[in-house]
Amino acid sequence: MNDDVTLPPHPPTTVTGEPAPVPGGPAGTVDPHVVASDALANLRDIGGRAAAGGRTVRRGVAYRSAELRAPAIADDPTIARLGVRTVVDLRTDAERTALPDVLPAGARGLHADVLALTPQAPAADLTEILRHPQEAEAVLVELDPSAQMRRTYVDLVVGDAGRAGYAALLREIVDADSAPVLYHCTAGKDRTGWATTVLLLAAGVDEAGVREEYLAVNPTVHAMYAPLLRQFAAVGGDPGLLVPLLEVREEYLDAALGAVDQHFGSFDAYLTDGLGLTRLEIATLTDTLTS
Repeated sequence: MNDDVTLPPHPPTTVTGEPAPVPGGPAGTVDPHVVASDALANLRDIGGRAAAGGRTVRRGVAYRSAELRAPAIADDPTIARLGVRTVVDLRTDAERTALPDVLPAGARGLHADVLALTPQAPAADLTEILRHPQEAEAVLVELDPSAQMRRTYVDLVVGDAGRAGYAALLREIVDADSAPVLYHCTAGKDRTGWATTVLLLAAGVDEAGVREEYLAVNPTVHAMYAPLLRQFAAVGGDPGLLVPLLEVREEYLDAALGAVDQHFGSFDAYLTDGLGLTRLEIATLTDTLTS
């Protein structure tokens, strides 16, 4: 099997700049947070959701995506229109070395490895597992992927690397000279998903809105990994064993939110005691993200 299949392909998109249809949804249904680009997969604007006090999360401040691997990113017109100034890469050193970011024109790159202390976590180690498909099934059975993913989410909340990395991301968004900010991991679902959860909660979005955004990437992620699942099945593997690694699930988000409560007592304390943000930084973050 060609090793390239371990890198998620970009899903098909609509005309550049238009929202992509929601797979499986009613005809004409679109996800208004999707920014359709032929160069960058899973690109979303986190703005547009209702926040506390009658406010709304601003559009054009923070974007999320999969890894920036396509050469076309440097001059893609859709990405250029976003005016991204800062790209925050949440991947491990190994991932960055294997596939360095292609930065949009005019953007600076910042590395914030949120899994530095757990490089074998499945969010970072999926490619290596799949290099040897004949052995992968036994590895996955022993791993218990869903349980391991829950542990990884807890580590994103309480681990030193996670706390330092997410604090760095939030401070970039607070810095007016850094915005708009685009942040990403590999598929743009787990490390990026928790980053988005933190931002939306800090902006005052309720839990229902936060969960909606967290789960909204699944149709795109499923499309990205469908060829990989087919090829894994073709060599005799059980695709069902891979699925927990290739999608987001509420149980994963619940694990992270539970860790916030267990270790810090509240989300506000997570921001101050966990991420080390000052009250002024938190207030500025909320004001930056909402209008």
